[in-house]
Amino acid sequence: MRDFVFHAPTEICFGREQVSHLAELSAFGSRALLVYGGGSIKRNGIYDDVMGVLAGAGIEVEELAGVEPNPRIATVRRGVALCRERGVDMVLAVGGGSAIDCSKAIAAGVPYEGDPWDLVMDHSLVKAALPVACVVTLAATGSEMNGNAVISNPDIPAKLAVKSPLLCPRIAILDPTYTLTVPRRQTAAGVADMMSHTFENYFTLEPACDVQRRMAEGLLRTMIKYGPIALAHPDDYDARANLMWAATHAINGIVSQGSAPAWSCHPIEHELSAYYDITHGEGLAVVTPVWMEHVLGVDTVVPFAEYGRNVWGLVGADDMAVAHEAIACTRRFLFQDLGIAPNLRGLGIPDESHFGDMADHMWWRTEKSFVPLSRDDVVAILHDAF
Repeated sequence: MRDFVFHAPTEICFGREQVSHLAELSAFGSRALLVYGGGSIKRNGIYDDVMGVLAGAGIEVEELAGVEPNPRIATVRRGVALCRERGVDMVLAVGGGSAIDCSKAIAAGVPYEGDPWDLVMDHSLVKAALPVACVVTLAATGSEMNGNAVISNPDIPAKLAVKSPLLCPRIAILDPTYTLTVPRRQTAAGVADMMSHTFENYFTLEPACDVQRRMAEGLLRTMIKYGPIALAHPDDYDARANLMWAATHAINGIVSQGSAPAWSCHPIEHELSAYYDITHGEGLAVVTPVWMEHVLGVDTVVPFAEYGRNVWGLVGADDMAVAHEAIACTRRFLFQDLGIAPNLRGLGIPDESHFGDMADHMWWRTEKSFVPLSRDDVVAILHDAF
Protein backbone atom coordinates (compact mmCIF):
# COMPACT_ATOMS: atom_id res chain seq x y z
CA MET A 1 0.00 0.00 0.00
CA ARG A 2 1.26 3.49 -0.84
CA ASP A 3 1.63 6.36 1.62
CA PHE A 4 -1.17 8.92 1.55
CA VAL A 5 -2.85 11.81 3.34
CA PHE A 6 -6.65 11.62 3.50
CA HIS A 7 -8.78 14.62 4.46
CA ALA A 8 -12.58 14.74 4.20
CA PRO A 9 -13.73 18.27 5.04
CA THR A 10 -17.37 17.95 3.93
CA GLU A 11 -20.13 17.96 6.55
CA ILE A 12 -22.57 15.26 5.44
CA CYS A 13 -26.18 15.66 6.58
CA PHE A 14 -27.85 12.37 5.67
CA GLY A 15 -31.51 11.43 5.98
CA ARG A 16 -34.99 12.85 5.95
CA GLU A 17 -35.49 16.63 6.32
CA GLN A 18 -31.75 17.32 6.55
CA VAL A 19 -32.24 20.36 4.31
CA SER A 20 -32.70 22.36 7.53
CA HIS A 21 -28.90 22.30 7.90
CA LEU A 22 -28.63 24.79 5.02
CA ALA A 23 -29.23 27.45 7.67
CA GLU A 24 -25.58 26.90 8.62
CA LEU A 25 -24.59 28.61 5.36
CA SER A 26 -25.20 31.96 7.07
CA ALA A 27 -21.69 31.53 8.49
CA PHE A 28 -20.33 32.14 4.98
CA GLY A 29 -22.32 35.28 4.14
CA SER A 30 -25.75 36.56 3.24
CA ARG A 31 -26.04 36.01 -0.53
CA ALA A 32 -25.95 32.67 -2.36
CA LEU A 33 -25.98 31.65 -5.99
CA LEU A 34 -28.47 28.80 -6.39
CA VAL A 35 -27.41 26.52 -9.26
CA TYR A 36 -29.70 23.87 -10.74
CA GLY A 37 -30.65 22.15 -13.98
CA GLY A 38 -34.18 21.85 -15.34
CA GLY A 39 -37.46 22.44 -13.56
CA SER A 40 -37.76 19.14 -11.71
CA ILE A 41 -36.75 20.61 -8.34
CA LYS A 42 -39.67 23.02 -8.62
CA ARG A 43 -42.14 20.30 -9.56
CA ASN A 44 -41.15 17.94 -6.74
CA GLY A 45 -40.98 20.59 -3.98
CA ILE A 46 -37.24 20.56 -3.32
CA TYR A 47 -36.86 24.13 -4.56
CA ASP A 48 -39.45 25.35 -2.06
CA ASP A 49 -37.76 23.44 0.76
CA VAL A 50 -34.40 25.02 -0.02
CA MET A 51 -35.73 28.53 -0.48
CA GLY A 52 -37.67 28.33 2.78
CA VAL A 53 -34.59 27.40 4.80
CA LEU A 54 -32.42 30.04 3.13
CA ALA A 55 -35.03 32.75 3.73
CA GLY A 56 -35.31 31.75 7.36
CA ALA A 57 -31.53 32.07 7.69
CA GLY A 58 -31.52 35.54 6.14
CA ILE A 59 -29.72 34.41 2.98
CA GLU A 60 -30.67 36.18 -0.24
CA VAL A 61 -30.62 34.12 -3.44
CA GLU A 62 -29.51 34.66 -7.02
CA GLU A 63 -30.36 31.87 -9.44
CA LEU A 64 -28.55 30.14 -12.28
CA ALA A 65 -30.90 27.61 -13.88
CA GLY A 66 -30.54 25.36 -16.90
CA VAL A 67 -27.22 23.66 -16.17
CA GLU A 68 -26.63 21.04 -18.85
CA PRO A 69 -26.28 17.28 -18.09
CA ASN A 70 -22.65 17.70 -19.20
CA PRO A 71 -22.10 21.20 -17.74
CA ARG A 72 -20.56 23.60 -20.22
CA ILE A 73 -17.89 26.21 -19.71
CA ALA A 74 -20.24 28.85 -21.12
CA THR A 75 -22.62 28.22 -18.22
CA VAL A 76 -19.72 28.44 -15.78
CA ARG A 77 -18.79 31.80 -17.28
CA ARG A 78 -22.36 33.04 -16.85
CA GLY A 79 -22.31 31.96 -13.23
CA VAL A 80 -19.00 33.68 -12.55
CA ALA A 81 -20.28 36.93 -14.08
CA LEU A 82 -23.48 36.74 -12.04
CA CYS A 83 -21.59 36.16 -8.79
CA ARG A 84 -19.35 39.14 -9.40
CA GLU A 85 -22.21 41.40 -10.45
CA ARG A 86 -24.43 40.54 -7.47
CA GLY A 87 -21.76 40.19 -4.77
CA VAL A 88 -22.41 36.52 -4.08
CA ASP A 89 -20.72 34.99 -1.01
CA MET A 90 -21.26 31.27 -1.69
CA VAL A 91 -22.51 28.81 -4.32
CA LEU A 92 -25.27 26.27 -3.59
CA ALA A 93 -25.95 23.43 -6.02
CA VAL A 94 -29.31 21.67 -5.97
CA GLY A 95 -29.32 18.63 -8.23
CA GLY A 96 -27.00 15.89 -9.37
CA GLY A 97 -23.35 15.90 -10.31
CA SER A 98 -23.81 18.33 -13.18
CA ALA A 99 -25.13 21.11 -10.97
CA ILE A 100 -22.52 20.39 -8.32
CA ASP A 101 -19.61 20.34 -10.77
CA CYS A 102 -20.80 23.55 -12.41
CA SER A 103 -21.03 25.17 -8.97
CA LYS A 104 -17.49 24.14 -8.08
CA ALA A 105 -16.11 25.60 -11.30
CA ILE A 106 -18.02 28.83 -10.70
CA ALA A 107 -16.71 29.03 -7.14
CA ALA A 108 -13.14 28.72 -8.41
CA GLY A 109 -13.73 31.13 -11.28
CA VAL A 110 -15.00 34.08 -9.24
CA PRO A 111 -11.67 35.02 -7.57
CA TYR A 112 -9.65 34.10 -10.69
CA GLU A 113 -8.91 37.01 -13.01
CA GLY A 114 -8.68 34.99 -16.22
CA ASP A 115 -11.06 32.70 -18.09
CA PRO A 116 -12.47 29.79 -16.03
CA TRP A 117 -11.35 27.30 -18.67
CA ASP A 118 -7.76 28.11 -17.65
CA LEU A 119 -8.50 26.41 -14.34
CA VAL A 120 -9.56 23.24 -16.10
CA MET A 121 -6.37 23.17 -18.13
CA ASP A 122 -4.11 23.99 -15.16
CA HIS A 123 -5.34 23.02 -11.70
CA SER A 124 -2.50 24.88 -10.01
CA LEU A 125 -4.22 28.15 -10.93
CA VAL A 126 -6.97 27.47 -8.37
CA LYS A 127 -5.72 29.60 -5.48
CA ALA A 128 -9.07 30.49 -3.89
CA ALA A 129 -12.77 29.65 -4.22
CA LEU A 130 -16.12 30.68 -2.84
CA PRO A 131 -17.61 28.21 -0.34
CA VAL A 132 -19.66 25.49 -2.06
CA ALA A 133 -22.61 23.56 -0.65
CA CYS A 134 -25.01 21.12 -2.27
CA VAL A 135 -28.35 19.39 -1.99
CA VAL A 136 -28.06 16.08 -3.82
CA THR A 137 -31.06 14.90 -5.86
CA LEU A 138 -29.46 12.03 -7.81
CA ALA A 139 -27.27 9.19 -6.53
CA ALA A 140 -24.52 8.93 -9.12
CA THR A 141 -21.39 11.05 -9.33
CA GLY A 142 -20.42 11.41 -5.67
CA SER A 143 -19.37 14.98 -6.40
CA GLU A 144 -20.81 16.02 -3.04
CA MET A 145 -17.70 14.89 -1.15
CA ASN A 146 -14.68 15.59 -3.34
CA GLY A 147 -12.85 18.48 -4.97
CA ASN A 148 -13.34 17.48 -8.61
CA ALA A 149 -15.52 19.15 -11.23
CA VAL A 150 -15.87 17.88 -14.80
CA ILE A 151 -16.65 20.59 -17.37
CA SER A 152 -17.33 20.37 -21.12
CA ASN A 153 -16.08 22.75 -23.79
CA PRO A 154 -17.95 21.87 -27.01
CA ASP A 155 -15.96 24.39 -29.04
CA ILE A 156 -12.79 22.25 -28.86
CA PRO A 157 -14.42 19.68 -28.11
CA ALA A 158 -13.20 18.55 -24.68
CA LYS A 159 -14.52 17.31 -21.36
CA LEU A 160 -11.99 17.65 -18.55
CA ALA A 161 -11.82 18.08 -14.78
CA VAL A 162 -10.66 20.90 -12.56
CA LYS A 163 -9.39 19.54 -9.25
CA SER A 164 -8.61 21.25 -5.96
CA PRO A 165 -9.23 20.60 -2.25
CA LEU A 166 -10.67 24.12 -2.18
CA LEU A 167 -13.65 22.85 -4.19
CA CYS A 168 -14.85 20.26 -1.68
CA PRO A 169 -18.38 21.19 -0.60
CA ARG A 170 -18.55 22.55 2.94
CA ILE A 171 -22.02 21.08 3.54
CA ALA A 172 -23.77 18.33 1.59
CA ILE A 173 -27.43 17.47 2.13
CA LEU A 174 -28.17 13.83 1.29
CA ASP A 175 -31.88 13.21 1.74
CA PRO A 176 -32.86 9.95 -0.02
CA THR A 177 -36.47 11.14 -0.29
CA TYR A 178 -35.21 13.73 -2.78
CA THR A 179 -34.31 10.88 -5.16
CA LEU A 180 -37.64 9.02 -5.05
CA THR A 181 -38.92 10.74 -8.19
CA VAL A 182 -35.77 10.28 -10.28
CA PRO A 183 -36.79 8.68 -13.61
CA ARG A 184 -35.87 5.08 -14.35
CA ARG A 185 -33.26 5.91 -17.01
CA GLN A 186 -31.43 8.37 -14.76
CA THR A 187 -31.53 5.94 -11.84
CA ALA A 188 -29.95 3.22 -13.99
CA ALA A 189 -27.29 5.57 -15.35
CA GLY A 190 -26.50 6.69 -11.82
CA VAL A 191 -25.92 3.12 -10.67
CA ALA A 192 -23.62 2.51 -13.65
CA ASP A 193 -21.72 5.69 -12.85
CA MET A 194 -21.09 4.80 -9.21
CA MET A 195 -20.11 1.25 -10.20
CA SER A 196 -17.57 2.64 -12.66
CA HIS A 197 -16.07 4.88 -9.98
CA THR A 198 -15.66 1.82 -7.80
CA PHE A 199 -14.14 -0.25 -10.62
CA GLU A 200 -11.62 2.48 -11.42
CA ASN A 201 -10.42 2.35 -7.82
CA TYR A 202 -10.77 -1.41 -7.37
CA PHE A 203 -8.73 -2.72 -10.28
CA THR A 204 -5.13 -2.18 -9.24
CA LEU A 205 -1.99 -4.26 -9.05
CA GLU A 206 -0.83 -2.41 -5.93
CA PRO A 207 -0.11 -5.09 -3.30
CA ALA A 208 -1.57 -5.39 0.20
CA CYS A 209 -4.56 -3.05 -0.28
CA ASP A 210 -7.03 -5.38 1.39
CA VAL A 211 -8.93 -2.67 3.27
CA GLN A 212 -9.64 -0.70 0.10
CA ARG A 213 -10.54 -3.79 -1.94
CA ARG A 214 -12.94 -5.22 0.65
CA MET A 215 -14.65 -1.82 0.96
CA ALA A 216 -14.98 -1.60 -2.82
CA GLU A 217 -16.46 -5.08 -3.01
CA GLY A 218 -19.01 -4.18 -0.36
CA LEU A 219 -19.99 -1.08 -2.32
CA LEU A 220 -20.36 -3.06 -5.53
CA ARG A 221 -22.53 -5.70 -3.85
CA THR A 222 -24.70 -2.93 -2.43
CA MET A 223 -25.15 -1.33 -5.85
CA ILE A 224 -25.94 -4.68 -7.46
CA LYS A 225 -28.52 -5.45 -4.75
CA TYR A 226 -30.32 -2.13 -4.60
CA GLY A 227 -30.10 -0.88 -8.19
CA PRO A 228 -32.81 -3.25 -9.49
CA ILE A 229 -34.92 -2.66 -6.37
CA ALA A 230 -34.89 1.10 -6.98
CA LEU A 231 -35.91 0.51 -10.60
CA ALA A 232 -38.75 -1.83 -9.67
CA HIS A 233 -39.87 0.16 -6.63
CA PRO A 234 -38.83 3.82 -7.12
CA ASP A 235 -40.24 4.91 -3.76
CA ASP A 236 -38.28 2.31 -1.74
CA TYR A 237 -36.47 4.50 0.79
CA ASP A 238 -33.93 1.89 1.86
CA ALA A 239 -32.90 1.21 -1.74
CA ARG A 240 -32.50 4.91 -2.48
CA ALA A 241 -30.63 5.51 0.79
CA ASN A 242 -28.14 2.71 0.20
CA LEU A 243 -27.48 3.83 -3.38
CA MET A 244 -27.00 7.43 -2.27
CA TRP A 245 -24.47 6.54 0.42
CA ALA A 246 -22.69 4.05 -1.84
CA ALA A 247 -22.32 6.68 -4.57
CA THR A 248 -20.67 9.05 -2.10
CA HIS A 249 -18.16 6.48 -0.87
CA ALA A 250 -17.31 5.28 -4.37
CA ILE A 251 -15.41 8.48 -5.10
CA ASN A 252 -14.73 10.34 -1.84
CA GLY A 253 -11.24 8.82 -1.67
CA ILE A 254 -11.80 6.19 0.97
CA VAL A 255 -11.38 3.26 -1.46
CA SER A 256 -8.71 4.88 -3.62
CA GLN A 257 -6.14 6.31 -1.23
CA GLY A 258 -3.01 4.21 -1.18
CA SER A 259 -4.06 1.95 -4.02
CA ALA A 260 -5.69 3.35 -7.14
CA PRO A 261 -3.83 3.99 -10.41
CA ALA A 262 -4.86 6.50 -13.07
CA TRP A 263 -8.39 5.85 -14.28
CA SER A 264 -9.10 4.12 -17.59
CA CYS A 265 -12.78 4.18 -18.58
CA HIS A 266 -13.60 7.73 -17.52
CA PRO A 267 -11.14 9.46 -19.88
CA ILE A 268 -12.58 7.40 -22.75
CA GLU A 269 -16.17 8.23 -21.84
CA HIS A 270 -15.36 11.90 -21.38
CA GLU A 271 -14.33 11.98 -25.04
CA LEU A 272 -17.62 10.37 -26.01
CA SER A 273 -19.57 12.95 -24.00
CA ALA A 274 -17.48 15.79 -25.41
CA TYR A 275 -18.20 14.77 -28.99
CA TYR A 276 -21.75 13.42 -28.68
CA ASP A 277 -23.14 14.83 -25.38
CA ILE A 278 -24.32 11.39 -24.27
CA THR A 279 -25.37 10.52 -20.72
CA HIS A 280 -22.19 9.93 -18.72
CA GLY A 281 -23.35 6.84 -16.81
CA GLU A 282 -24.68 5.17 -19.95
CA GLY A 283 -21.40 5.76 -21.77
CA LEU A 284 -19.48 4.24 -18.87
CA ALA A 285 -21.79 1.22 -18.84
CA VAL A 286 -21.00 0.50 -22.50
CA VAL A 287 -17.24 1.11 -22.24
CA THR A 288 -16.55 -0.70 -18.96
CA PRO A 289 -17.11 -4.37 -19.87
CA VAL A 290 -15.33 -3.86 -23.20
CA TRP A 291 -12.37 -2.40 -21.31
CA MET A 292 -12.47 -5.33 -18.89
CA GLU A 293 -12.17 -7.87 -21.72
CA HIS A 294 -9.45 -5.79 -23.39
CA VAL A 295 -7.18 -5.67 -20.35
CA LEU A 296 -7.84 -9.19 -19.03
CA GLY A 297 -4.74 -11.33 -19.35
CA VAL A 298 -2.26 -13.46 -17.48
CA ASP A 299 -0.95 -10.48 -15.48
CA THR A 300 -4.41 -9.17 -14.55
CA VAL A 301 -6.48 -12.31 -14.14
CA VAL A 302 -6.15 -12.52 -10.34
CA PRO A 303 -8.01 -9.27 -9.48
CA PHE A 304 -10.72 -10.10 -12.03
CA ALA A 305 -11.16 -13.59 -10.57
CA GLU A 306 -11.24 -12.08 -7.09
CA TYR A 307 -13.93 -9.69 -8.29
CA GLY A 308 -15.97 -12.59 -9.62
CA ARG A 309 -15.73 -14.62 -6.44
CA ASN A 310 -16.15 -11.82 -3.88
CA VAL A 311 -18.75 -9.70 -5.67
CA TRP A 312 -20.71 -12.15 -7.83
CA GLY A 313 -20.22 -15.26 -5.68
CA LEU A 314 -18.68 -17.27 -8.51
CA VAL A 315 -16.87 -20.52 -7.81
CA GLY A 316 -14.26 -22.52 -9.65
CA ALA A 317 -10.51 -23.10 -9.54
CA ASP A 318 -9.77 -21.71 -13.03
CA ASP A 319 -9.06 -18.00 -12.52
CA MET A 320 -9.43 -17.13 -16.20
CA ALA A 321 -12.80 -18.85 -16.49
CA VAL A 322 -14.04 -17.09 -13.35
CA ALA A 323 -12.75 -13.74 -14.67
CA HIS A 324 -14.60 -14.13 -17.98
CA GLU A 325 -17.80 -15.11 -16.18
CA ALA A 326 -17.45 -12.06 -13.89
CA ILE A 327 -17.34 -9.81 -16.94
CA ALA A 328 -20.37 -11.61 -18.36
CA CYS A 329 -22.20 -11.00 -15.05
CA THR A 330 -21.28 -7.32 -15.30
CA ARG A 331 -22.71 -7.11 -18.81
CA ARG A 332 -25.95 -8.83 -17.82
CA PHE A 333 -26.41 -6.52 -14.86
CA LEU A 334 -25.77 -3.30 -16.79
CA PHE A 335 -27.67 -4.15 -19.96
CA GLN A 336 -30.42 -6.48 -18.74
CA ASP A 337 -31.04 -5.72 -15.07
CA LEU A 338 -30.53 -1.95 -15.46
CA GLY A 339 -31.75 -1.82 -19.06
CA ILE A 340 -28.95 0.36 -20.45
CA ALA A 341 -28.25 0.19 -24.19
CA PRO A 342 -25.48 -2.39 -24.77
CA ASN A 343 -23.41 -0.48 -27.34
CA LEU A 344 -22.53 2.99 -28.55
CA ARG A 345 -24.94 2.71 -31.48
CA GLY A 346 -27.73 2.27 -28.97
CA LEU A 347 -26.69 5.57 -27.35
CA GLY A 348 -27.14 7.39 -30.65
CA ILE A 349 -23.53 7.54 -31.86
CA PRO A 350 -23.85 7.17 -35.66
CA ASP A 351 -20.42 5.98 -36.74
CA GLU A 352 -16.74 5.60 -35.78
CA SER A 353 -15.48 8.65 -37.64
CA HIS A 354 -14.19 10.51 -34.55
CA PHE A 355 -12.69 7.57 -32.66
CA GLY A 356 -9.14 8.29 -33.85
CA ASP A 357 -9.41 11.94 -32.81
CA MET A 358 -10.75 10.92 -29.41
CA ALA A 359 -7.84 8.56 -28.87
CA ASP A 360 -5.37 11.27 -29.88
CA HIS A 361 -6.85 13.57 -27.25
CA MET A 362 -6.79 11.23 -24.28
CA TRP A 363 -4.59 8.14 -24.54
CA TRP A 364 -1.73 9.82 -22.66
CA ARG A 365 -3.99 10.07 -19.60
CA THR A 366 -4.12 6.28 -19.33
CA GLU A 367 -0.40 5.62 -19.54
CA LYS A 368 -0.31 4.89 -15.79
CA SER A 369 -3.65 3.13 -15.48
CA PHE A 370 -4.31 -0.43 -14.28
CA VAL A 371 -3.18 -1.61 -17.72
CA PRO A 372 -1.53 1.21 -19.69
CA LEU A 373 -3.56 2.01 -22.80
CA SER A 374 -1.96 3.19 -26.03
CA ARG A 375 -3.73 5.15 -28.73
CA ASP A 376 -4.41 1.92 -30.59
CA ASP A 377 -5.82 0.35 -27.43
CA VAL A 378 -8.29 3.21 -27.03
CA VAL A 379 -9.39 2.97 -30.67
CA ALA A 380 -9.85 -0.79 -30.29
CA ILE A 381 -11.99 -0.36 -27.15
CA LEU A 382 -14.16 2.26 -28.86
CA HIS A 383 -14.52 0.04 -31.93
CA ASP A 384 -15.58 -2.97 -29.86
CA ALA A 385 -17.98 -0.81 -27.83
CA PHE A 386 -19.57 0.48 -31.02
